[in-house]
Amino acid sequence: MTTMVQESRATAVDAGVRAQGRGDDGDVRRHELAAFLRSRRERITPEQVGLPRGRRRRTPGLRREEVAHLSAVGVTWYTWLEQARPIQVSPQVLDALAGALQLDAGERTHLFALAGTADPAPGTQCPTVTPALRQMVEQLEPLPACVQNSRYDILAYNRTYGRLMCDLDELPPQDRNCLWLSFTNEEWRASLGNLDETIRLMAGKFRAAMAQHLAEPAWKTLLHRLQSASPEFCEIWERHEVVSAGDKTKRFVNSRVGRLNLVHTNLWLGPSSGPRLVTYAPVDDESRAGLEKLQALALAEG
Repeated sequence: MTTMVQESRATAVDAGVRAQGRGDDGDVRRHELAAFLRSRRERITPEQVGLPRGRRRRTPGLRREEVAHLSAVGVTWYTWLEQARPIQVSPQVLDALAGALQLDAGERTHLFALAGTADPAPGTQCPTVTPALRQMVEQLEPLPACVQNSRYDILAYNRTYGRLMCDLDELPPQDRNCLWLSFTNEEWRASLGNLDETIRLMAGKFRAAMAQHLAEPAWKTLLHRLQSASPEFCEIWERHEVVSAGDKTKRFVNSRVGRLNLVHTNLWLGPSSGPRLVTYAPVDDESRAGLEKLQALALAEG
């Protein structure tokens, strides 16, 4: 079995060269990460992780070698990490460290932010989506509403939105992304009244937004997934179209309640390129009745 330290040694030199090119920001991040790891290590007692204390323990909390053992990484490599050496840290290693150091949700988010790496854990809570915001999204029913980020990840949604284009509850969290579903999910695609125009506009908006996130792993991962799964996306992506806005009236064909004509509104929760509350209001009585029926069906299904 190849250990994580073997992998890290193979990339340490190249990673160091890349880190030198990142300037002061990379150096600050490494030192902040090192200090954070030391502080979390020193607060955990051996008893908390099932290790014997021993008689000669002078280090507060856990020793470095104990964290390395619990995380299945090499002692030397972990030591370099706490010394702020310019080495590359994979999401899998960060995930292991988060578990070994018993980080809570906020600390885990902080760890991945300092490392500049996307958290691979599906369903990781977004700090933007507060309990109050979730309650507001639910209270908007029967209007479909959700919270999205600029990458089209669906961070929260109410029951009506969860049944508008497909059953979102049946999908794994990592697939709850509007762009991904628009190119890969047949039920979602069938619900879009103007599929060709919609996916072209979404790809253009995604390209425009990605200009600010070119080096971020989560954006690159989504782009790679789309390119691997959808030749249709690849063809549109190669056009290099950039779109900032589209038609506000959306037309849906719901498999249960029929046609819905809805006005799309974005309410920004931060900077314009950040998370937003997305709502859909009916433009006619037929669409309002359809949303009310969709809400009733969602309630009946629990």
